[in-house]
Amino acid sequence: MAKILFKQWAPFAVLLVIAILALFIPLLPNFDEGKYSAPDIAFVLIATALVFLMTPGLAFFYGGMVHRKNVLSTMIKSVVAAGVITVLWTVVGFSLAFGETIGGFIGNPTTFLFFKGVNSGAAWSLAPTIPLSLFAVFQLMFAIITPGLVVGAVAERIKFTSYILFIVLFAIFVYSPLAHWTWHPEGFLFKMGVLDFAGGTVVHISAGMAALAGALVLKRRKSHLDHAEVPPANIPYVLIGTGLLWFGWFGFNAGSALGANSLAVSAFITTNTAAGAAGLSWMFFDVARGKKPSVLGFCIGAVVGLVAITPGAGLVSIPSSIFIGVFAAVVSNLVVSWKQKTSLDDTLDVFPCHGVGGIVGMLLTGVFATKTVNGAGADGLLYGNPAFFFTQLKGALIVVVFSFVMSFIIFKLINLVQPIRVSAEEEEEGLDASQHDEKYSQGTLIVAGQEVPNK
Repeated sequence: MAKILFKQWAPFAVLLVIAILALFIPLLPNFDEGKYSAPDIAFVLIATALVFLMTPGLAFFYGGMVHRKNVLSTMIKSVVAAGVITVLWTVVGFSLAFGETIGGFIGNPTTFLFFKGVNSGAAWSLAPTIPLSLFAVFQLMFAIITPGLVVGAVAERIKFTSYILFIVLFAIFVYSPLAHWTWHPEGFLFKMGVLDFAGGTVVHISAGMAALAGALVLKRRKSHLDHAEVPPANIPYVLIGTGLLWFGWFGFNAGSALGANSLAVSAFITTNTAAGAAGLSWMFFDVARGKKPSVLGFCIGAVVGLVAITPGAGLVSIPSSIFIGVFAAVVSNLVVSWKQKTSLDDTLDVFPCHGVGGIVGMLLTGVFATKTVNGAGADGLLYGNPAFFFTQLKGALIVVVFSFVMSFIIFKLINLVQPIRVSAEEEEEGLDASQHDEKYSQGTLIVAGQEVPNK
């Protein structure tokens, strides 16, 4: 009984302790607006809001593809990250990612503890025209969506409480170190010369490898073992989610220029171009292989294009982004086909789309990057600099190994604390009902066992 009560009260108790500790953080005066660029502040504020919109977009994207009995449980796992990561980022996450470096591997957790000093007038060294507080909240949105991406691989069988614990551990031990390595001027990948404009390694490779680890630890769903076809719950949800993701990705990539400038414009255009090319590539490649053009095919392809262009959005030319989108979609499509012939149960193909898409994007950035687009970047293999390609390759391999190993350990550790997977009965009933006491179906919403008209 005591053990059950502890599990019930532990999450709220932790949050309550954090809330009380926050009252003792000393206040510092707000920043002087005159020292920053008002247009840049406005632009990054808008970009930050756009990146946040990607989280509910992801919820619709994933929620539409799972079985009807798991729609709500899948959607909330993406959205709840906004709550968990916001608190964690404020308390210690931003410090771990962007605080004073400890050997180039992690930030000092006390540098910005509880956002101490973030709003006091400082600026991030690589974004001098906007206040540090704005940079911090822009980066927060990236931290929110990354664990949300993993949901697609473990959907329909992971316990909600176990997933919450995964978010916390992943953010501390995987995401924050990678952000520090890649985007902090003293990070060891940054100093190595690895370039990741908007999150190919930090967001997509890390999420893709965590998805692979999660799928291996959680093992196969009963429906997967039985080779049963699981019809998507709501394909229009997928279409809505794709639109929201595509729209939000403009903030994701263009916003990473951290100012209203020509680089942001270039990143905006390459993002749109790669997404459109990849959507067509996936759909037409399916047709060439004897399938019919599908809504899901175009949507998944577009997202793969967005993933692949992310690391090079502000480093490659607009024509190159067409090739990146087309090539990445074909590669991910082939990996999805291969995965379907194996026993790997990555429910919504997160590893083939985000993990492989991120790797392809990083490597093609090493091929097509040019200083003509971004003078602070590098010339790639196509422009006579093979060394940069191999730097990107080394960086991608390091992130692949680190993300997979750490995520695998995290999933195994959680499983020691409590069973990470729902019971066979709960899986059969559906996670909406077994984990949340809610059900959604077209026409009826059932809350706590009571039918409510779904208007």
